[in-house]
Amino acid sequence: MAAYVLFDTETTGNQEQDRIIQVGALIVHSKNNIEVFDELCSTSVPISTEAMEVHNITPDVIENQPTYAETAFAKKVEELNKKENYLIAHNIGFDLGMLEKEGFKNNYTLIDTVRCAKHLLPESPYHRLQYLRYSLELYKTELAEAHQLGITIKAHDAIGDVLVMKLLLSKLVQLTQESFPGINPMQKMAELTQTPVMMKTFKFGKYKGREIEEISHEDIGYIKWMRNNLDLDEDMTYTLDSYLG
Repeated sequence: MAAYVLFDTETTGNQEQDRIIQVGALIVHSKNNIEVFDELCSTSVPISTEAMEVHNITPDVIENQPTYAETAFAKKVEELNKKENYLIAHNIGFDLGMLEKEGFKNNYTLIDTVRCAKHLLPESPYHRLQYLRYSLELYKTELAEAHQLGITIKAHDAIGDVLVMKLLLSKLVQLTQESFPGINPMQKMAELTQTPVMMKTFKFGKYKGREIEEISHEDIGYIKWMRNNLDLDEDMTYTLDSYLG
């Protein structure tokens, strides 16, 4: 039976030199067999002030902690590193990238809950985890889920985010079954993870909230400027390239 590794990292920052300082994970073997990991780890890379502002992890908190390689999660994620198992995260590119900095080489089948949410909830104005937590009313069941798993929910905490992601994943499975009946939902979400999304509206900038197709007719110069000058995610890059031909 496949294992499902849902995980999230907190880091020293989001630059190339930055490293993991906390990992939270739920490894689901079956409905009644779920392993919980909530581990801090030390690193020689200083924690940026901007990162501390988000996750509240200060240098003294990790001072005597093991390195990432010494954590129980690091050993477990390597043990299960096979194609028949699933590695799942919200914006998996970032978190997988952090694991790769620690020497991890992926063999899992990947599921990105951000990409899947974009496909399955195209009308949602945002697909951030905390936005979906409230818009999908996941918060109404999270306390019961946390109690069952022995988890304490804290804002911007790795294991707290993983708990919300588990609830989101269940919702995405339901939506996948509705949209693609008769198809294994996890395999379909793995396929969706690899499929870029055609974005409908601008999420930022002077045309925020406007239809991208409409602006492509009104102001193609702006779309060209965005594509050439901004650091865009894969989905927005794919969308703009489609309109630019």
